[in-house]
Amino acid sequence: MIKEKSVLIEMRSYTCPTGFILVIPFVEGKSQGLKLRQCWSVMELILEERDASDWTYRGEGAANLVLAYAGSAPAFIGKVIRIQKVPRNGANYENRDTVLSEHECLLWKDYGTIITSPTKEIAELLYVQCVMTPLLGSDYIDAGVQVPVSKEFLETVERNVLCQRPGWRVNDSKINTCINSVLLMSDHSVFPDGTLKGEACLSIEIKPKCGFLPSSRFIAEENAVKKNVTRFKMHQALKLHQHQISDLSDYDPLDLFSGSRDRVHTAIKALFATPQNNLRVFLNGSLVYGGVGGGTNSSSFVNGEAFEDFIKCFIGADGGSHTRSFVHLVAETVFRLDVLNKLLEVQKLDHIDIEGAIHAYYNVISQPCVVCRSFGEEKQLCRYSSLHSISLNESVKIVKDYLISATAKDCSLMISFRPREDGDLESSCRSIYLESTNQRFEFKAFFIDLDLKPMKKMEYYYELDQQIVKCYTEMLKQNTEL
Repeated sequence: MIKEKSVLIEMRSYTCPTGFILVIPFVEGKSQGLKLRQCWSVMELILEERDASDWTYRGEGAANLVLAYAGSAPAFIGKVIRIQKVPRNGANYENRDTVLSEHECLLWKDYGTIITSPTKEIAELLYVQCVMTPLLGSDYIDAGVQVPVSKEFLETVERNVLCQRPGWRVNDSKINTCINSVLLMSDHSVFPDGTLKGEACLSIEIKPKCGFLPSSRFIAEENAVKKNVTRFKMHQALKLHQHQISDLSDYDPLDLFSGSRDRVHTAIKALFATPQNNLRVFLNGSLVYGGVGGGTNSSSFVNGEAFEDFIKCFIGADGGSHTRSFVHLVAETVFRLDVLNKLLEVQKLDHIDIEGAIHAYYNVISQPCVVCRSFGEEKQLCRYSSLHSISLNESVKIVKDYLISATAKDCSLMISFRPREDGDLESSCRSIYLESTNQRFEFKAFFIDLDLKPMKKMEYYYELDQQIVKCYTEMLKQNTEL
């Protein structure tokens, strides 16, 4: 239900702390040679039960479920919403859980609007705007806006998408029907104006993961393998052991972040060979290839032959080479973009590794360090004593930087392409030429899933890290014995 106010403003965006005011761009008609002109309309809206049928399942991660708009309201065309989830075996988040904890307020005290947010949803939105956007660049981030929703809307959506969600996701989590707003943002898998015209758009979502090897002196001797083997490769061993994946991926994040054309191409080819949940491809907003949310049975939505047929309408290649040409297009685009350099810089805010940061975490929460208590050797205590003697401000900075880095390690890069006509001179998008098919494509790139990581996850990050290294070293030992 949309109620429009007769107000026009010249600013690019406006967000009311309550989430009840939404700024939506609209494009005035292009005719008789007039140039494209954008204005911004302030609109008041709420999504209610009758609106639920217009939103279709797009995918989900550990914390949020994503729905794409399939209706006809101009304000929502080319948009998606992200809805918060809660564990199925736990209670929904009530108001007491929607604000930051006392220690989280200490972390983000330099960003006053975050810690004074009335809900966690708005705090997360402001985190993207105030923390991640300055680090990664406003050209590659769309923070979105909060839109109020009714409980009936959320309950209806929960029922509507149940059969489309991966079974293991359904068992683990459900929509949080106690929230009063959702995040509305651009659907980066389509070009909104292209959707209206019926133009084809092919998009790829890449989850780069950690692009560097740690060198912290706080890494225990028995975990020294972390300094030589990527976290991604080691985690693959654990996922295979836990039957979360059926095949090991050859993807190496170091290749993707290398700045070498050949190594970037190698990385993209490896992602296409074993996409898991690290690569997904959308045709006009619909998933056609890649992971649908993890699990051994969801590593590929369609097989390679079917994908070849899907993209024939997009890539003008010879028979059997459409996929190869698209992989080349993606790799060349990633190589030419400068966004991965920025992402790597943010990832490297984690400069002492979780094995160091966990000690700063216990400093911040003013509790005895569980990790130190588990060490039996005096030399281990000496290794970390320096961390427990630093100031509170230093500890806060270490934990804050680690959590920002965790966001950068877990986000995705969405790149969308559409064929460009030679006579189209008005487009504001960048373009790239694919020599093998003699085609020029417009493209746009955005980071997505820039979530605010809860401070309490520090303990989980440490435990998972130890589990990953232990599983990988045991696998190496078994292979050696064979």
